[in-house]
Amino acid sequence: MCKGADHDLFLGAALVSNATGNGDVYLDLASVAGKSLFENQTGESTLKCPELSFWIKKLRTSSVVGSPGEYRPLILDENNRLYLYRYWEYEKKLSNSIRNRIQKDINNIDAARIKETIKRLFPKNENHGIDWQKVAAVTSVFKRFCVISGGPGTGKTFTVAKILALLLEQNPRGKPVLLAAPTGKAAARLSESIKAAKITLDCCEEILHAIPSESSTIHRMLKTIPGSPYFFHNAQNPLNADVVVVDEASMVDLALMSKLVAAVPVDARLILIGDKDQLASVEAGSVLGDICDRDKVHGFSESFRKRYEALTVEKLDTAVDRQQERFGLQDAIVVFKKSFRFADSSPIGVLSRNVNSGKTERVIKLLKTHQEQIFWQPISNPNDFYRALSKKLIEGYSAYLKTGDPYEALAKFNRFKILCAVNKGPYGVNAVNRLAEQILSREGLIQPDQEWYPGRPILITRNNYHLGLYNGDMGITLMAKGFGGKELQVFFPGNAGELRWFSPYRLPDHETVYAMTVHKSQGSEFENVLLILPEKDYPVLTRELFYTAITRARQTIFIWGSEDIIRTALTRKIERASGLRDALWGA
Repeated sequence: MCKGADHDLFLGAALVSNATGNGDVYLDLASVAGKSLFENQTGESTLKCPELSFWIKKLRTSSVVGSPGEYRPLILDENNRLYLYRYWEYEKKLSNSIRNRIQKDINNIDAARIKETIKRLFPKNENHGIDWQKVAAVTSVFKRFCVISGGPGTGKTFTVAKILALLLEQNPRGKPVLLAAPTGKAAARLSESIKAAKITLDCCEEILHAIPSESSTIHRMLKTIPGSPYFFHNAQNPLNADVVVVDEASMVDLALMSKLVAAVPVDARLILIGDKDQLASVEAGSVLGDICDRDKVHGFSESFRKRYEALTVEKLDTAVDRQQERFGLQDAIVVFKKSFRFADSSPIGVLSRNVNSGKTERVIKLLKTHQEQIFWQPISNPNDFYRALSKKLIEGYSAYLKTGDPYEALAKFNRFKILCAVNKGPYGVNAVNRLAEQILSREGLIQPDQEWYPGRPILITRNNYHLGLYNGDMGITLMAKGFGGKELQVFFPGNAGELRWFSPYRLPDHETVYAMTVHKSQGSEFENVLLILPEKDYPVLTRELFYTAITRARQTIFIWGSEDIIRTALTRKIERASGLRDALWGA
């Protein structure tokens, strides 16, 4: 590495590399200093981290460790946080970009026209409460950076369609509006939502036509450079857009978000949509949660409230303390709380809110008493699990497996889904998918004697832009007359309700999907969901995972797992080491 390098330096480099692989952005030296990393069978330490003061001194004397702003492989800041250089740079560039965007509001607007459009698109709220959709619209008018957060069914994408109409009425012949999402599945759902919302908008044909109906993945929008971590669109070559909308922003990691924000023109509006309480990205960072300062409730500054009241003639009684107002980001974040999918008294809605709040005893009580939409079943042994799984698989999947019509099969298949917390182990996705094939074969519903068989459900795991198949797309293998002749075809739903089918041997990377992980279910909805929790604790078991799984269900949620595992998940939150929150909100 360098002359004079020793094991303390190598240890720091190895640990920070491991930390980023586990989702952290940096290594907090104080959290590991002086601690044993490995012990032998007799309990003796075989590898121990040096004491903090000694370790920091050693690192600072190395030529490969620099301070913030220096170009070195490792960066050590004043808070004893050790970064890989590229992650320090991602974090620094992202925080600077966001703060630069929120420092100055957009003032060259036609207030009279904005006021008329808001009145038309957002009629007065008869409930006399704050109309948060209207607040989001006003925020998007004045801010070049805006976040709309809320749980499933709170109307986020519906509101964005109205916001786009509002902005386009002010400048109908400007640069394009771009829609994007982190995965192909999420991009397709965004397209579907915007198309559905456009039908309801009270605006002229010119504006409806200007609102885009097609969205793409972030990678495709930025244009990947093959064999490189960089994109064609960047700070030096920004996107040609006046407005960029990104859905499912909670799934975007630090590196990608940094590159995305850099590629959006400085005078354009960037609107992020997502649920700050959902699972964080698989890669390093918890960007949306950090931007929203996840667990805090923020009000609005006096200047923003005055502007809102001038445009809407309505009060916005949500004050902010002076310390928050100093940073300005609170005026760019709107959180939707009212669910249009779940009524206030809906058992699933009540359960998800209590899970999100970490009210463990209340959640356990709900699980034990609710029998309308929520069904909890502790599974005590493998035999009980096999019997219960057999019953649930036959109930959930028989209907789609008994039809040869691809439209009907796809509709029935999406009524039920098994979600697992982990991939491995007796209650993980891999084992459950194998058991599913055994059970359904025993019942004569499938014949999995070969890799491809009628009824095999498929989850695409890699984008293929040529075929129009994206990570997260789900299809069903069928021998359907009139579609593929006598050969098996895999059928997928199209964005406009049409049917698409492909030979199995043309498909990009894929896997069988009787069951899928909670992580891969993000952005999807099912009528009925079975959540299978593992028999022992895993770090992935968090409050966010439990919340995400529950909110995939529209009608019923079945939860299999012990009370101890549920309690463990509820008391563990995703805590990723990141300096982004401090940079945006102040330490």
